[in-house]
Amino acid sequence: MKLLKMLQSVDILAINGPVDVEIEDISYDSRTVIEGSMFICIKGNNVDGHDFIDDAIKRGAKVILIDRKIPYKKDITYIRVENIKKSMAIIAKNFFDNPCQKINLVGITGTNGKTSTVSFIRQILEYDSKVGSIGTIEIYDGDKNTISKNTTPESLDIQRNLNKMIANDCKYCIMEVSSHALVLNRVDCIDYKIGVFTNLTQDHLDFHKNIENYKNAKERLFYKTNSVNIFNIDDEVGEEFFEHSLKRDIKTYTYGINKNADFRASDIKLYHDKTEYTLTTNEGKFKVSIPILGYFNVYNTLAAISTCISLGVGCEEVISRVKTLKSVPGRLDRVENEKNINIIVDYAHTPDALLNLIKSARLFTKGRIILVFGCGGDRDKTKRPIMGKIAQDNSDISIITSDNPRFENETEIINDILKGINTKLDNYLIVKDRKEAIKTAIEIYKNQDLIIIAGKGHEDYQIKGDKKYYFDDKKIAKEIVDKL
Repeated sequence: MKLLKMLQSVDILAINGPVDVEIEDISYDSRTVIEGSMFICIKGNNVDGHDFIDDAIKRGAKVILIDRKIPYKKDITYIRVENIKKSMAIIAKNFFDNPCQKINLVGITGTNGKTSTVSFIRQILEYDSKVGSIGTIEIYDGDKNTISKNTTPESLDIQRNLNKMIANDCKYCIMEVSSHALVLNRVDCIDYKIGVFTNLTQDHLDFHKNIENYKNAKERLFYKTNSVNIFNIDDEVGEEFFEHSLKRDIKTYTYGINKNADFRASDIKLYHDKTEYTLTTNEGKFKVSIPILGYFNVYNTLAAISTCISLGVGCEEVISRVKTLKSVPGRLDRVENEKNINIIVDYAHTPDALLNLIKSARLFTKGRIILVFGCGGDRDKTKRPIMGKIAQDNSDISIITSDNPRFENETEIINDILKGINTKLDNYLIVKDRKEAIKTAIEIYKNQDLIIIAGKGHEDYQIKGDKKYYFDDKKIAKEIVDKL
């Protein structure tokens, strides 16, 4: 594509060098630059793209997008802009010819439940069509899966993957939309057919500073939609967003359990191998059965059902399809073993998610709940004592351990958790090494107990400092059990 066509609508401060240039590709990672590329100098947490300009030029970059004055080289075009991320979003949209206009794009936001909701919607829709997805675990482009680096990738990656999905005949893309993405221009120039809100509880305050900023970030999604907005009406923030959405010229629906909703669940029955409830819609009442555990998955399936019906799938057909839903890796994920030791792994890493997890597990657990958990480093410190109190108050034995400490001291993170623990009680242990903590839980296990290993779910690594080590809760638990 011609450079000038790519630059349409971009606020440019200065251009130095030839402008009659044909661009073959765009990249913000110098290692992926090919001949004829535009290299975009974005600044990350640890590195700055401006430091890799020479490498990008050596690999064939002909155009460099910058946000500061630098020494120029002959025959290279330099474009200086005020905001690199905003400019990249516009350039990516232009280069890939605005793919979100050619696919049914659904965005899911909220603190908890995004990954499961995306998976459930995709499974329901895949009966009829190819469905792409973008989320915490993976990106699926209709042909292959790629492991995700962020819940919501950079704008360039989104546009590139949407373009691949269209080329691979995907009719839909279901996408997790994080609060970071909404603030950091990752979803600029992207329009959604449907927006879905799951819930809002404390998380990411290390980035957003306060809950109000976090809430306002989430709401941005519902001004980027053009067809339908769907809200969890039982959530206080969901109700607020719903009221705001009613003022827009857009269809607005609700789902819930406790309040009147367009899609409401009642008569909920939780079993050890399935969940059942009655769904009430404007079409009548329907019996719903899902082979997935957890009270919170009632909400997740309500979100999925309401979305698919809004996309035109018949209500009875949707309800028939949810009978075969599969759970998401790392979400209430059982560790299969021949010793019949009850162990589940779950991604719960926020206070609300941890509380809902333990409460749901309590409904199908006859013995004790032994909880293994920690808190991530370089993240919201204020939630640590809250999670400590939730763990102690709701499980029978809490084993406090390391999660992903990153650049924080593991002992200091645990001490923050202990601020919420009643140290006069003897229903908690501190085992800093995560593998030893899992081993301890298995050693104290008794018949009909349940071990919950929380916090990392699908992750197969542990981050300490700037290094990532292999660590898979599920596989490690199974290895320990097998050696018993």
